[in-house]
Amino acid sequence: MESFFSFLERRVDDCSSLLCVGLDPHVSQLPKPIPASALDFCLHIVKETAPYAAAFKPNAAFFEFFGPEGWAVLKQVIEAIQEESDKLGSMIPVILDAKRGDIASTAEAYAKSAFEQLGAHAITLNPYLGRDSIEPFIGNAKKGVFLLCKTSNPGAQDLQDLKVTEGSIPLYEHVAKLAQTWNTNKNIGLVVGATQPEALTRVRAAASNLWFLSPGVGAQGGDLAVALAAGLRQDGSGMLINVSRGISGAENPGLAAAELRDQISESKDTILREGR
Repeated sequence: MESFFSFLERRVDDCSSLLCVGLDPHVSQLPKPIPASALDFCLHIVKETAPYAAAFKPNAAFFEFFGPEGWAVLKQVIEAIQEESDKLGSMIPVILDAKRGDIASTAEAYAKSAFEQLGAHAITLNPYLGRDSIEPFIGNAKKGVFLLCKTSNPGAQDLQDLKVTEGSIPLYEHVAKLAQTWNTNKNIGLVVGATQPEALTRVRAAASNLWFLSPGVGAQGGDLAVALAAGLRQDGSGMLINVSRGISGAENPGLAAAELRDQISESKDTILREGR
């Protein structure tokens, strides 16, 4: 059965990359605080980095900031990624970073917005309302979700590290175990910050086959080699390293993406050669 992750794995093989390029058009990085500048900013990054990107991750907040015009820009960016995919002959998945979380008809509306209106292939979700809050997003196996599990921000410990009664394990580890059981359509992954190597190790043990989306390398202080050693699957895959500012702030985004792709590959090869 084709699923979101079979598409992602095909793309990973095509570009020999585990790099996810974040698209965060911060107003501070734009020449003018207008939607057109956000569009130009993102299109430049997409065109420069597409050959090296296993996926793109636009952050919805930076587009919503501009109101309805920003939403239109986001759709144009996703369409531009599709155009680059067509040129390369390889579908580059788009992961909408929206961190949605609701139930019933509200969740269904969010799912239709992301997948049908915008054309995203996957979305980040907050799982803390339970399984029924993610069901509208996972019914179609070809669409994927990444559930917030252990995030990279310092305040994550306020809730995610709390011990749950069953086994006295951290809540984030319980989320990982639930995700394993919910993954009947093979389209559920986890967000686990690269700044949290111990958590990466624990979550990998709890969810040995799931894909991780791991932000935090670079600007947030995550160590690439340490994160990969903790989070990679035994097959040397199963982990997307998301980088935003390290690419968008570079003088040459394409070169920065190529170098990051190569650094990830070199670290991965070393880990597989030497063992963990």
